Amino acid sequence: MDSGLLRILVQQQIISEEKAKGFIEKAVAENKSAVVFLLQEKIISAPQLAQLLAKLFSCPLFDLNFYNQDKLDFSALTEDLSTKYHAVPLLKRGRRLTVGVIDPSVLPLLQKATFSSGVSIDLVVVQADQLLGLLERIGASSTNMLDDFDADLIGGSQTMAVAEEEQVEDGPIAKFVHKILLDALKAGASDIHFEFYEKTARVRFRVDGQLREVVNPPTQIREQIASRIKVMSALDISEKRIPQDGRIKLKVSDTRAIDLRVSTLPTLFGEKIVMRILDSTAASLNIDQLGFEDFQKEMLLDAIHRPYGMVLVTGPTGSGKTVSLYTCLNILNQPDVNISTAEDPAEINLPGINQVNVNDKQGLTFSAALKSFLRQDPDIIMVGEIRDLETADIAIKAAQTGHMVFSTLHTNNAPATLSRMLNMGVAPFNIASSVNLIMAQRLLRRLCVECKTPIERPPVEALVKLGFTEDMLAQDFEFCGPVGCDRCRGSGYKGRLGVYEIMPITDEIQRVIMKNGTAVDIADIAYKEGMVDLRTAGLLKAMKGLTSLEEVSATTND
Repeated sequence: MDSGLLRILVQQQIISEEKAKGFIEKAVAENKSAVVFLLQEKIISAPQLAQLLAKLFSCPLFDLNFYNQDKLDFSALTEDLSTKYHAVPLLKRGRRLTVGVIDPSVLPLLQKATFSSGVSIDLVVVQADQLLGLLERIGASSTNMLDDFDADLIGGSQTMAVAEEEQVEDGPIAKFVHKILLDALKAGASDIHFEFYEKTARVRFRVDGQLREVVNPPTQIREQIASRIKVMSALDISEKRIPQDGRIKLKVSDTRAIDLRVSTLPTLFGEKIVMRILDSTAASLNIDQLGFEDFQKEMLLDAIHRPYGMVLVTGPTGSGKTVSLYTCLNILNQPDVNISTAEDPAEINLPGINQVNVNDKQGLTFSAALKSFLRQDPDIIMVGEIRDLETADIAIKAAQTGHMVFSTLHTNNAPATLSRMLNMGVAPFNIASSVNLIMAQRLLRRLCVECKTPIERPPVEALVKLGFTEDMLAQDFEFCGPVGCDRCRGSGYKGRLGVYEIMPITDEIQRVIMKNGTAVDIADIAYKEGMVDLRTAGLLKAMKGLTSLEEVSATTND
């Protein structure tokens, strides 16, 4: 690119051939583009250079002076990459990302850097002065609360702990951390990641299940940031060699407070800190908001309203199991009912429910908590997770002796849960006589209601391969796909919805369990009895235009 550009400049007598060769040598020696030297030496103006590059690469010109920086979407092209390659993500529609660049020759590097996000890049050429000004404004808006750091504060690691303890609430570090927390709530994030490396640092939010970078704080203040968060979490700021867990209660208005679960982990270049945002409003969700099909909701409500037995919820971390369990507990939470839960840790405070945090180091394990619950005259018990045979045995005995028990396991689908319990050593008879229902679930990204658009129906062969049946294809429906707008920050998705695989333990399934049947045997019976698997449940959501086929395929690929 450099030689082509310089050749044009030589032909137009804007630069001598000798000077062009000198720029090429400098570019090679310093591993920079000749564009940098052209602008530094004021050989050519930024507007002239942009016009030449647009012509050389057959790219459109774009004027950044009339662009709203709030529309930038760094989900595929991070701020770090933008600064490195002098490129800004201007517009994302579906899988296509329009990027403004000074130097179009960086396209292969951008494609390599964004390969994992699956986007296709379209380039437009922008003026260097406009792009650098925009990047400067982005950096200022992200870190303007750090500008008044004193050099002694940044470098004073020896006195940092004392300074942190004495730090007033309106200090620059406190303001920065507080702003990050509020930005995360505004973005609808479920987790906040503070990560520190040898020469860089970054803060990332997990929004709708996807991590995206939001700011790069200076690496010199990594210890101050970590210590500030520890102070807020009531953790030991002098302990940096072992992981710690804590909580923060953040008041966001006169009527609303948010709990954050904080975890620190020592790494090579500082402590990685992850905050899980625990919004108690999630526990008050109406069951109709969770995404159940009508027949699935009826099966679940029937199972939880039985006088005794066990309901198991399965799925990977982050699949919404906790919200589902809390929603069930809220339905059952009445003045004449005694509910106790053992959790690791309790994520959301529920009035009227006795919640216990297990603590393995102190001997308060799930099994120990369960034993105590049975002496506390319980009606309903929730165990955060069945991890071992001892916990499973106590939970099953509780379910067999007149208690309703809720718990979770980490399995891929409902039939596999029974095999997992058998592998733990639970007797088949105990499983068959205690378990009422098993529910597996996943969370799908919901298409943004503001910008989703109808798409052409794929060929029948492709739909059958995805899992559509003849009965489903015979229905009248229309698929929708993601586009991207301001509301969804260009991703095409906003929020999430659940998809469920619900398997009641019927008489026939009980007989298979008693005969030591495999997960395949159990699944065969369940499907004959009408169970809808996770993939089919996702396809039903796509048929309603709530999510995309791509999202269903990616999330329900077990």
